[in-house]
Amino acid sequence: MFNIVGQWAVTTSVDFSLAQLIQVIILLSTGGKNGGGYEGSKYVTIAFHGGILVLHGIMNSLPISWLSFLGQLAAFWNVLGVFVLMIIIPSVAPERASAKFVFTNCNSDNGEGINSKPYIFLLGLLMSQYTLTGYDASAHMTEETKDADINGPKGIISAVGISVIAGWGYILGITFAVTDIPYLLNENNEAGGYAIAEVFYLAFKRRYGHGFGGIICLGIVAVAIFFCGMSSVTANSRMAYAFSRDGAMPLSSLWHKVNSQEVPINAVWLSVIISFCMALTSLGSIVAFEAMVSIAVIGLYIAYALPIFFRVTLARKRFVPGPFNLGIYGVLVGWIAVLWVAIISILFSLPVSYPITIETLNYTPVAVGCLLIIVLSYWIISGRRWFRGPVTNI
Repeated sequence: MFNIVGQWAVTTSVDFSLAQLIQVIILLSTGGKNGGGYEGSKYVTIAFHGGILVLHGIMNSLPISWLSFLGQLAAFWNVLGVFVLMIIIPSVAPERASAKFVFTNCNSDNGEGINSKPYIFLLGLLMSQYTLTGYDASAHMTEETKDADINGPKGIISAVGISVIAGWGYILGITFAVTDIPYLLNENNEAGGYAIAEVFYLAFKRRYGHGFGGIICLGIVAVAIFFCGMSSVTANSRMAYAFSRDGAMPLSSLWHKVNSQEVPINAVWLSVIISFCMALTSLGSIVAFEAMVSIAVIGLYIAYALPIFFRVTLARKRFVPGPFNLGIYGVLVGWIAVLWVAIISILFSLPVSYPITIETLNYTPVAVGCLLIIVLSYWIISGRRWFRGPVTNI
């Protein structure tokens, strides 16, 4: 349950961030915040979000051969786009940060009331955790993968490895173009406080007198996020399909049906609808929305850690390794993974702004705690009476 709810929250956050980026691109394209550019309301954002989700639903309703092609195209676009941006942006920027600034500067003057550098460093780790979330997508596609017992794990390792290398290069390239952090975070800059958009826009505007090139670069990022959202819906639908096939979801018989193309079409649109409903909370309270989306990361990592924990404890002696395994290092790596998830779960629950008020309180533990109560209650009241584990289809 932590896994599937976390995945729905991931889709919500990815597509919502794309909707916000599209609004920023429109703002910059129409003159910027200080030049009379168009600033959409929260209702425009939610409309964009809904439209993006519908497109992702349609794409995930296509035959698996088409989805495979789109997945390969997404991988190509993301890797190529990262290398293009990490070279172009620092090359175009007329002012570049020093290596000392890039590798040693800590923005303790952040306007959030947090001045402790160790605390900022620990909170900074969470961005990488969010970025790497979802690498289990390969596992959810294994029933549609040849030699899944080998290629599934390879897909997970490749996803992590490529993300770490390409992501590190991208961050370095962009950071060398950053010289004035407070201005980038200022809500009155041309991008309305959207820092990465302001970096791209300013780099080209200061060099050529206009920021059109920066807007094009933001388009590259937008397409990459769009593909990410598509893949997220794919993982959501396959998880919902597998979960309902085991009879563990309400109306399970409906969600595990597949069409003539072997696509779990009902599970696809269920994921789209739930992700949209999650985003609707942003209309009432951005704090409530952030609390719900926080489940995306901490919920998924808890779901990742639980089977590993049972593997290295209760099932240690009777666990049967597959053809792709870590051998004698499996238990050690398993314990490291469990301890790391415990650490980041604490970090995700720490305040990110001071003083703490009803608007700045970190509601992550509240959201995750409510989900835990719901899951345990469902298990005690109903699930333990009929659930007998995953259904084997081999």
